[in-house]
Amino acid sequence: MGGLAGNETLKGPAVFLAQFAGTEAPFNSLEGMCKWASDLGYKGIQIPTWECNLIDIDKAAESQVYCDELKGKVNSYGLEITELSTHLQGQLVAVNPAYDTMFDGFAPEAVRGNPKARTEWAIDFVKKSGTASARLGLNTHATFSGALMWHTVYPWPQRPNGLVDMGFAALAKRWLPILNHFDEQGVDVCYEIHPGEDLHDGISYERFLEATGNHARANLLYDPSHFVLQQLDYLAFIDIYHERIRAFHVKDAEFNPTGKQGVYGGYTDWKDRAGRFRSLGDGQVDFSGIFSKLTTYGLDLWAVMEWECCIKSSEQGAKEGAPFIKKHIIEAATRSFDDFAGGAIDEDYLKRILGI
Repeated sequence: MGGLAGNETLKGPAVFLAQFAGTEAPFNSLEGMCKWASDLGYKGIQIPTWECNLIDIDKAAESQVYCDELKGKVNSYGLEITELSTHLQGQLVAVNPAYDTMFDGFAPEAVRGNPKARTEWAIDFVKKSGTASARLGLNTHATFSGALMWHTVYPWPQRPNGLVDMGFAALAKRWLPILNHFDEQGVDVCYEIHPGEDLHDGISYERFLEATGNHARANLLYDPSHFVLQQLDYLAFIDIYHERIRAFHVKDAEFNPTGKQGVYGGYTDWKDRAGRFRSLGDGQVDFSGIFSKLTTYGLDLWAVMEWECCIKSSEQGAKEGAPFIKKHIIEAATRSFDDFAGGAIDEDYLKRILGI
């Protein structure tokens, strides 16, 4: 009863194009992927900025004409752009030297082997993506935080005193110029809370938020699959952080520990791990509970499928994703079921009921 003013119907279904983009048609062009997504029943697309066949960030940051044409092209297929994504470039904003070699592959050849130049390139690229987002009329942006401390997440030897404070201060120092730029553009930075990132759970996010002075643009991309793999209460997370959740990945996962392995997976391949990602509906995520909470809190979000499954084909996963999300989207109530008992306030009538 009551509280209906805050209800909001989630938008969707939408799809993150990153796991489907490729070198062959229709996955090698924006037009091809738009037609593919539209034919499958999707209403929105989240665009990975590292796929230059889909978007040219340099042009998008400089030219309103380019952005208008790109947006018009997407709209012509009955689609909207939900967000741009800089997951890979955001990762490169902060890379511990232990991971330099593996993460160099995400960077242009010109800055590989040069961590300082790579970081500067990543910061500049994410800023340009903020400008591009604003030109496209978007107010949210998806990314990763990067990681300076991840190699100490389960430490041996123990972390020295002051390391974590210094780490979050250093991470915030790299991100504050980006956050300030996004603030000027009127766009929220939505960090996907994810193992491998310094922002991997609620506590680490709060530490970062504190280090940025509770920056208004340092917000969240909610993806329950990563919480299943960490054994974190993903429904309670919404209760705690709903005011900061500005983006949503609909992604399934399961966790089946054995006598041989648990959260860390024993270095096994994805299909053999206790925790693994699944196609929508094949895992353990309580999406009915999630969609109910997000709707109850009145969050204005796109429900964006991110597909990663080590068992089912991407073709089947994409085909099943749109109807799965559509089935879970709740049309928010505009009136209470017992509105017949309401009406204008009559103080004399209320006093008679109370006997006063």
